[in-house]
Amino acid sequence: MSGPMFRRAIAMGLMVSALAACVSHPVQRSAGPVDLAQAQEADGVRGAVLDWDLSGRIAVSNGNRGGSGRIDWQQRASGYTISLSAPVTRQSWQLSGNDLGARLDGIAGGPRESADVEGLLRSATGWSIPVRALQNWVRGIGAADHEYGPARVAYDAAGLPARLEQAGWSIEYQDWHPAAEGQPSLPRRIVARNGVASVKLVVDQWGLAAQ
Repeated sequence: MSGPMFRRAIAMGLMVSALAACVSHPVQRSAGPVDLAQAQEADGVRGAVLDWDLSGRIAVSNGNRGGSGRIDWQQRASGYTISLSAPVTRQSWQLSGNDLGARLDGIAGGPRESADVEGLLRSATGWSIPVRALQNWVRGIGAADHEYGPARVAYDAAGLPARLEQAGWSIEYQDWHPAAEGQPSLPRRIVARNGVASVKLVVDQWGLAAQ
């Protein structure tokens, strides 16, 4: 399957219901003072979570190109394996890598590899997704300042990030999973935008690997 055909298959064949679920109204939060020290302490707790898994639904758009489907993401320090699948078309691909480079499987012409994961994904799918920054943004924390610049965070009354802005992206946290034993509160519904590019993620389940 050629590159354009692959993109059309993803865009047209992936689950419409997943996209609809991602485009819901933000959760309303009550206004009130924020204990900034406590909020930043909670940021540190989430930032210390380096080995994690998530599963859910994702919708990606880059102007007239887009698609949606199931996502499973396994993160172990800087190493990641991200799988996207469309049950209707049985189309799927897998992105794996670390700080040194990435590999994309499931595309026409066989696997592709590159030291630039964002460039690799953009050339193969047409999607602009800041994969390495998302490793942090999905946990509700900013990415590395030296690489992406400072992050600006606005907190809600509960001390959880409501919006994060960094590297030209605006990340809105619309809902959160409550804290549980051995697990801090983690995002449930995220919308990240940069111009016409957007990533909408609904996390059905988080898992923290044993340390």
